[in-house]
Amino acid sequence: MKTALIGASGFVGTAILEELLNRGHEVTAIVRSPEKIKIDNNNLFVKGVDVNDTLALIETLKGSDAVISAYNSGWTNPNLYHDFIAGSEAIQKAVKASGVDRLIVVGGAGSLEIDGKQLVDGPDFPADYKAGATAARDYLTSLKQEEYLQWSFFSPAIEMHPGITTGRTGKYRLGTNSPVFNEDGRSTLSVQDLAMAIVDELENNKHPRQRFTAGY
Repeated sequence: MKTALIGASGFVGTAILEELLNRGHEVTAIVRSPEKIKIDNNNLFVKGVDVNDTLALIETLKGSDAVISAYNSGWTNPNLYHDFIAGSEAIQKAVKASGVDRLIVVGGAGSLEIDGKQLVDGPDFPADYKAGATAARDYLTSLKQEEYLQWSFFSPAIEMHPGITTGRTGKYRLGTNSPVFNEDGRSTLSVQDLAMAIVDELENNKHPRQRFTAGY
């Protein structure tokens, strides 16, 4: 499968890129700084494109079977909320204009619900992640109105960060709108198993026009 991966050099994007290549997919890695991609693989094509450059992005996406967006406007970006929304909408527009009809978006956990309330609206939600989580939540609300694309939106487990060192276990459990908790009451997942869940969705299309999540 020919897959365009946006944000391929980030924490999440790097793991997804490795998973795609290990499964034999042909990947166009779309990044702001091509020099950050150090992998040498005959199935990998690296393109330096700004997602807000619509014409360039459209041309780069043409001919792909699907697009995976691991776009992140930067956790320390003072304009994170605006830039995430603008970038995500630009990607969505470009995917449609390119003729590709499949889009998988990696979003945030903040829009997951417990007892009907979204995590991002809770009093204990970390302030440092509030802008990014709110942006991802609001973009999901917008994406649900999309009628042309076969989209899927992935919300990671609550605990999904570099400190999760379990690596690729090859095991996870799926959910939809609520976090997946383990027997210890934790919602956790390694970035490698996140990547596995994303590529499984790419190959099997189990959540068309739905949000889904995963955890151990």
